[in-house]
Amino acid sequence: MIMQNCYHCNEPVLTGNEFTTFIDNQDQLMCCPGCQAVSQAIIDSGLASYYQYRSEPGSKQTALVPAELAQYSAYDIPEVQQDLTHKVDGINTISVSIDGITCAACAWLIEHKLKQLAAITNISVNSTTQRALVSWHEESLKLSEILAAISRIGYQAAPYQVDEQEKQSKAEGRKFLLRLGLAGFATMQVMMFALALYSDYFTLQDTQMRDYFRWVSMTLAAPVVFYSAQPFYFSAIRSLLSGKLNMDLSVSIAIAGAYIASCFATINGNGEVYFESVSMFTFFLLLGRYFEQKAKQTASVNSSNLHKLVPLTAHLNLDGDISEIPAKRLKLGDIILVRPGDIVAADGDIIEGKSGLNESMLTGEQMPLIKTINDSVFAGTINIDQALTVKVTALGQDQLVAEIIRLQEVASNTKPAIAKLADRLARYFSGTILAIASLTYVVWLQISPEDAFWVTLSVLVATCPCALALATPTAITCATAIFTKLGIITRKADVFEKLPRINHVVFDKTGTLTCGTISLENIVLTDSQDEQTVLAYAAALETGSLHPIASAFKAHAHTDICATDIQHHVGLGISGNINTDVVKIGNADFVGVDANHCNGKLLWLSVNGIITACFSLKDALRVDSLATIKQLQQQNIDVSIASGDSASHVNAIAQQLNVKNSYAGLNPKDKLDLINKLQQTQDVAMFGDGINDAPVLAGANLSVAMGSGSAIAKNSADLILLGDQLSKFNQAITVSKLTNKIIKQNLIWAFAYNVIILPLAVTGHVVPYIAAIGMSVSSIIVVSNSLRLLRIKI
Repeated sequence: MIMQNCYHCNEPVLTGNEFTTFIDNQDQLMCCPGCQAVSQAIIDSGLASYYQYRSEPGSKQTALVPAELAQYSAYDIPEVQQDLTHKVDGINTISVSIDGITCAACAWLIEHKLKQLAAITNISVNSTTQRALVSWHEESLKLSEILAAISRIGYQAAPYQVDEQEKQSKAEGRKFLLRLGLAGFATMQVMMFALALYSDYFTLQDTQMRDYFRWVSMTLAAPVVFYSAQPFYFSAIRSLLSGKLNMDLSVSIAIAGAYIASCFATINGNGEVYFESVSMFTFFLLLGRYFEQKAKQTASVNSSNLHKLVPLTAHLNLDGDISEIPAKRLKLGDIILVRPGDIVAADGDIIEGKSGLNESMLTGEQMPLIKTINDSVFAGTINIDQALTVKVTALGQDQLVAEIIRLQEVASNTKPAIAKLADRLARYFSGTILAIASLTYVVWLQISPEDAFWVTLSVLVATCPCALALATPTAITCATAIFTKLGIITRKADVFEKLPRINHVVFDKTGTLTCGTISLENIVLTDSQDEQTVLAYAAALETGSLHPIASAFKAHAHTDICATDIQHHVGLGISGNINTDVVKIGNADFVGVDANHCNGKLLWLSVNGIITACFSLKDALRVDSLATIKQLQQQNIDVSIASGDSASHVNAIAQQLNVKNSYAGLNPKDKLDLINKLQQTQDVAMFGDGINDAPVLAGANLSVAMGSGSAIAKNSADLILLGDQLSKFNQAITVSKLTNKIIKQNLIWAFAYNVIILPLAVTGHVVPYIAAIGMSVSSIIVVSNSLRLLRIKI
């Protein structure tokens, strides 16, 4: 019998075919249950390519790994971690997706739980994106142990992978919608019975029918209490585990208390029942929470996944033999070939060739940069003109694209002061109500023991923070609907709070103030050729070119005019033959024009050595750029321009738009430093378009991206303006001011109602069903006030 080795660790298999894992469409032998569990976890996690491309066998798993921990053990394998973690000075950093976060208390609990692990150097949890940024010493702590620690306190954690995150968000959204629909259906049914019960429709002789209606109501309300209201219970429990109090605690007590008390009343045949109140305020609370849930999903799905822009394959040059391999198999020092039109697969240095590279995914600027031997190129950028030979200098998490992601992650994990204040107020409010309710029960137990529970229940129901919980979400929902009509997408609810406070707006140039596309501004004919022919010649030469300038001539292509023997001269221009003519298009030196007589013209065309035309090209300003900036300045809002473009271009745009402050030649870090400096004295909004703007968008007080911008810029922004109208930002400010006003009115009413109803409930002047009606009316007032936003005219 031939001895076989374990497919996972390559150790001899002594257990026959007892342990197997289905890999590559066949059962593979494993030496022990540990290897079988880990290998199965790798397959179940969608990481089967590890076995295809690994260079060394995995570590032997000598112990039986529990199922819930096996999935985490797969992430300890070095080859798997390569694309997930970033290592600097012995410290690993990873972004972890965490399922189940509902509020800031959840983030606090996770942070403090992980801080108990000595090897953790830093942990920052973002409750909006439901992700954590974790740094730890790898030699002292395994990644699987970190994930298991999070799991033990009730949250499911895994390294952030966009496809899994999208799948989880959709599943969670469907579950939440089911809870909401069930609560809404039950509320409508139970309210029909409640109307008859509250109107004294049943006389003393109809107690049998009254009790029947109560039993039916109790049955209909049960799914609401035991299923729909679960998010409140879990949030309250997690809050208690973290040593904090939140509004969900009093909500949970009120829902459970009212339902249990109503069940006793139904069973005993006396007392009041409040099944409709339980169903109704559960539905209203879930409605507000549902909109909050949708906002979180929008914020988390596809956020910060720049790695999708890096190609999956690369052309490896091994002693002149070119082969296409998965980009993950590249190693430091490998030589790769980057052909014209290819996307660079890894950061590296050019060792042969000269070409223009479009780095708009990093810089936001469409004009290519000419790069030659010893210049650096970056993963995700596009080679335009000629083939390049590149030596790989960085891979995975060490590439520039990953560094931009980390800058964004760090900036977005910083909590604003208003968020911390809101957390404290919510805890104090809930704690105060619970303390008053407890004291009420103790006092009434002395005065009238039989009324103590009902009076206490009245306090909890009457002061249930339903209106307070709805005050902001309902107004935000209505304002978001207005924004949708205007073509504005919001990612964070605090946009409506931040917008009115903005007093400085910083604009990126390309793709924001300008359209981001090269267009033909003017033509000057210098020979006998007519304009139509000249444009057709230029279009013929530019056919097939990936250079942004080519787009300016595409519309003038003529089917009867074609160029042959086209040659691209990097950084100079293009030459070719049209019929019997030798035609060139490019800069002054290339076509033979004295640069001193260019008069600022960008491009020249020659036919058989004779200068025929010169073209002025421009990246056109958006039609409403000037009007938008003027309106902002009229509102005493300072305006600046910050761009990675050259000073001449930036200053020219600033002069056209009457902007005094302009900053040119800035890289992503420079822009973030500028924003941080301005934030010392002002609230700053940042307009961005390119991926390079992702960190600064996350770091600004308020961030805005144009709808035509890159996916990452949009995912980093608080606001996204669809289309090309900058003026929508001014409309957004108007809506936000009204929204802020409505929110303040709602909060004032919610607190005023509680201040008025609380002493009445404590003194026993409010019976529970009146308390429930008062709570519901308070909520309806808040919702109705918010709906006024839908009637405003912009």
